[in-house]
Parts: sequence; structure tokens; C-alpha cells
Amino acid sequence: MARLATPPSGTGSRTGPIVIQPLRRRHCAECRGGPLSLLVVEGGTPRCLDCADLGHLVFLPRGDTALTRRSREESTLAAVVVRFNRRKGRYERQGVLVEEAGLARAEARCLADAEARRRRRVRDAARRAAEDVKFTDAFAAEIGRLFPGCPRARAIAEHASVRGSGRVGRSAAGRALSEGAVTSAVAASVRHVDTPYDQLLMSGVARHEARRRIAPSVEAVLRQWREDEGGVESAAG
Repeated sequence: MARLATPPSGTGSRTGPIVIQPLRRRHCAECRGGPLSLLVVEGGTPRCLDCADLGHLVFLPRGDTALTRRSREESTLAAVVVRFNRRKGRYERQGVLVEEAGLARAEARCLADAEARRRRRVRDAARRAAEDVKFTDAFAAEIGRLFPGCPRARAIAEHASVRGSGRVGRSAAGRALSEGAVTSAVAASVRHVDTPYDQLLMSGVARHEARRRIAPSVEAVLRQWREDEGGVESAAG
């Protein structure tokens, strides 16, 4: 085992003892036990954790930053575990050794945080749901104002304003309830519900050509809904 005159790269004097995961089979220079999965270098020679007075610690692999930080905070004694990466030519952290009781306390703290985060997610979801209902109401009301004859304003608003859908209701213009965005949402509904647009697409007609063919029907429905107060179903079919 090569002598380590300074702490491996990425560690420092405040990290506590340095423990190594050896790349080759090593035995303890003091008790002759081994081969060792973890060792400490003292005076240029390897020693097992028991002989280095670290045998009571438990290994916590890297990956959970919060748990690692809290385990070190809860442990009077802790050690950084490193392994040499031949390709990169440096030591890299693999985890830490901490006191078992400290790890248990850290896990309890993280579980408490997880429950707090869960409750926060529930509250946030309820808040977003309320916001979505309010926005859908406003969108439906604007459809009713622009197209008083529209028989399905609420359904169109609900479809257009689904959070994360990328539909027109969720665009900047849609959130601002611009007339153009609202009209686009209504026209899209008319296109798919009140005209043979979908059948044209399924038969192989190109989208732009299909839109050209059904454009007069869409305009007729929109015009009637703008003028009609009675909420008729459609002027085209």
C-alpha cells in the first residue's frame, strides 16, 4: 500500500479519518486479518477498521446528500470512504462511515422531511386545482361572451385549459384570455366535432388541405354562435 502523505483529492482536514476501498487484496498489518474491503493507512501500512478504532462505524454509500450530511451531523466520529480511480488518476468519494445511532437519527429526520414534503405536495396540488377551476371558469365565461350561442363553452374551456397540455388555453395568450386564443380554442372544437375534419385526416388528406376544405363550415358555425343567443347545437354537420 502506497503511503498517503496528504488526504486524497476531494477530501480535507475537516472530514475526519480517511478510509480506503482498496483495488487489490490487502491484509491488516497489525492483526493480519483480511482481505480487507475497507482499510486505513497509518504510517504507510494498512490497518483494518477494528485496529484503527473505526470498526463500530457503519458504511453509508454516496447518493443521498441530505442523509449523508445529517448522518455526519449526528455522529461524533465519522470517516470519508474513498477509492482510487485509475482512469482519472485520483481518489473519489464512495460514501461515509458513521455511527449507527447517528444514522438512525438522520434517517428519522429525513423521514420527517419526506412527510412534510408530501403534505406540501398535497397542499400545492389542491391550490393548483383551485386555480385551474377558476381559470377554466374564466375561460368558459369568455367563450360565452364572444360566442353566446356556443352550446359547450364549459367543455371547450376544460379541454383547452388542461395544465401541462400545451393547448391554446395554457399559452400566454390563452392565460391572458385574448380574443384570438379563445377563438382558436372554439374553432378547434368545431373543427373536430362539427365537421368531417378527422375523417379527412384518416383517409389520407393532408392537414392543410383538410383544413381548407372544412374552413367554410367552421366559419359558418362560429358566425352562428356569435349571433345566436339560443345555444343551438351546430349549423354544420
